[in-house]
Amino acid sequence: VQLVESGGGLVQPGGSLRLSCAASGFTFSSYTMSWYRQAPGKERELVAVISSAGGSTNYADSVKGRFTISRDNAKNTVYLQMNSLKPEDTAVYYCYRPTGTYWGKGTLVTVSS
Repeated sequence: VQLVESGGGLVQPGGSLRLSCAASGFTFSSYTMSWYRQAPGKERELVAVISSAGGSTNYADSVKGRFTISRDNAKNTVYLQMNSLKPEDTAVYYCYRPTGTYWGKGTLVTVSS
């Protein structure tokens, strides 16, 4: 199992980024996938979850209405569209497959002017 995140970077407050997580080594379409984040000095926290077929999603209260999780099972990729970014969204964002506990290495998102 391999999960590789991309799309992080530096963005100004109010801006947008789209993170991608390319999955390999398993039947991607069979698994729920998640995004987590860990800010400096804080514990890792769940950001969003999407079901295997993409029909069900859930979000942390802190990102509801601003972030959207989606997936393309044909491309074995899960996405996190982040809009209206705030400085408190600064963190390393991780892709996570709950079943079997698989993590990517993360991608850094910095929201700063």
